[in-house]
Amino acid sequence: MTNTEPEVSRFRSLGKRLKLLTKLLLIAVPVVGIFFIMDTPSYLGWDFLREQYYGIVLAIVFACVFLLVPATKEAPRNRVPWYDVILSILGFVVGLYVAILYPKILRWLGIITPDRIIISTIAILLILEGARRLTGWVLPILGLLFILYARFTWLAPGVLHGEGIPWDRLVNSLYLDPNAVLGVPIEVSAVIVIAYILFGNLLSGVGGGEFITNVAIAGFGRFRGGPAKVAVVASGLFGTISGSAVANVMVDGWITIPMMKKTGYKAHVAGAIEAVASTGGQIMPPVMGAAAFIIPEYTGIPYSKVAIAAFIPACLYYICLFFQVDLEAGKTGLRGLPRNQLPPLRPVLGQGYLFFIPLAALIYALFILYLDPGKAALFAGAAILFLGFFSRQTRLRLSWILEALEKTGEGLLELTMVVAVAGLIIGVVNFSGLAFILPVLLGHLAGGNLFLLLIIIGVANIILGMGMPTVAVYVLLAVLMAPALIQLGVGVLAAHLFILYYGILSMITPPVAFAAYAGAAIAGSNVMRTGYTCMRLGILAYIVPFLFIFSPALLLMGSVVDIVLSIITAIAGCFLLGCALVGYLFRNLSPQMRLLMGLAGIGLLIPIHSQFFTVTLLINIIGGSLALVLLLWEWRRRSQLLATSETGSEKSNGGGQSGPL
Repeated sequence: MTNTEPEVSRFRSLGKRLKLLTKLLLIAVPVVGIFFIMDTPSYLGWDFLREQYYGIVLAIVFACVFLLVPATKEAPRNRVPWYDVILSILGFVVGLYVAILYPKILRWLGIITPDRIIISTIAILLILEGARRLTGWVLPILGLLFILYARFTWLAPGVLHGEGIPWDRLVNSLYLDPNAVLGVPIEVSAVIVIAYILFGNLLSGVGGGEFITNVAIAGFGRFRGGPAKVAVVASGLFGTISGSAVANVMVDGWITIPMMKKTGYKAHVAGAIEAVASTGGQIMPPVMGAAAFIIPEYTGIPYSKVAIAAFIPACLYYICLFFQVDLEAGKTGLRGLPRNQLPPLRPVLGQGYLFFIPLAALIYALFILYLDPGKAALFAGAAILFLGFFSRQTRLRLSWILEALEKTGEGLLELTMVVAVAGLIIGVVNFSGLAFILPVLLGHLAGGNLFLLLIIIGVANIILGMGMPTVAVYVLLAVLMAPALIQLGVGVLAAHLFILYYGILSMITPPVAFAAYAGAAIAGSNVMRTGYTCMRLGILAYIVPFLFIFSPALLLMGSVVDIVLSIITAIAGCFLLGCALVGYLFRNLSPQMRLLMGLAGIGLLIPIHSQFFTVTLLINIIGGSLALVLLLWEWRRRSQLLATSETGSEKSNGGGQSGPL
């Protein structure tokens, strides 16, 4: 897989008039979003419901999707066929129907009229078709199956059996009820995520992405495996402003992957390092990914607390990856970049305001002012625009502001279709009673065994994520499976973070691993080999969710002693696990040594829990003791080998004269 053209050119290339129309529509999405996120209607004294705003967003998105996205690969790409013109107009109408008439609809929601049935049916069909064009068949088929279940519940066996919901009431509720399409998922997309996409685009527009890459190269490029460490640092930092795994790979990968290959990394390893580093952006505070913003809506926990709790697991993810990258470089004898290829650090840091001032503004707004996440992102975006008044390099230009707005609208197309389908599924779950049935069913399936239930949920996450975006996977499983975990005594935040982590893992888990595919495309490597390398490099993400389920110390919950000890031992565990996976420390490790180091690493990763203090402390002591013995053994063997090598070198040089190193 060496060509990324299908991903780049999935939109039509239109003529001047239609191109201008779609550009204006895409720009209108974030402009309208800013207007409503900042509560402007209330300041103006307008009586305007949130659902009316969602209707405007749906109207614009529907129109753009069917104008820009061809129905099939064979469909025209330089003009809009008549059927897409009709679908675009219909989409605009069904969105405006909500935007204009929703106050009246809400007052008489239980009264089903012919116009509501027609509008709702068209809207549902457009949502499924739009999602098919943008994400493939899996998500719309899943949405359709849920709708058919709600209608034909009497055909389902056992506890899933029911009476079924009549078509007219079902379609009316799915589109117009505030607990379905117009519910939580589209609220998060249109109120929160849109603001962060705009923030990321504005930051990239003033050179923030370039600054991140240059800092990483200047700081780490000279060390062994330097380009790979650059990829880890740059993608981790860039992930704080984008939250998209594939987007991170496509932005950073064109720089970091060729550098890694040039210094000696194999193609599949280079692609995997970038993919794993980019995927971590979805779990790295303060921004994380779009799915993380939905957690507060389902848990009632403020986003600031979610971000704080997610900080240590995200750091451990990158620490484990960083250790493996360094050990991989040592194993293959790689060196850093030449000095003439490194940008001078001081001038690069002199441009630090490009990144640090907006990021500091975001953190200040989130954690000190306690603004809503959407308003906090706009506050940080305003800081970027403010910088434009004082720097020649970032001088405000209307062109890049309009480009950032257009890219934001473009980024909302797929997400809006995804969350709309998620809204259909949530509506079915709420209206059919599945929300009460599934936790009981899963509990019976797991036999009340929490560990087995976690495995079931983890596998379901990865399988669903192979054909669905992370947001859709999280929303679906947060509704269907999080209650089952909570019923077995798992903390609310831990349960939802577990689902988020395993939803993200589909990005690097074969056979369908989109971030790995993107990395392989740039690296020119085998897709499956790259995917399996991703699993090895991102191994901690498979382990740490189980750890914070059973012991929340890694989520910064518990006593200070528990938290500090758990973090220290977890870092040591990451190092030993990295040695075991790479098969290298000071020299290549034997299979037996790798196994023992892996066991010692896992033992140290288990957090110390006050409730099970004796057992968890004993496991950590055993793991730490074993690790100490193994490290001393390897250090001694290294010293012996070096001494033997030096003795042999002296003999070969005539008894004592030193030869070249």
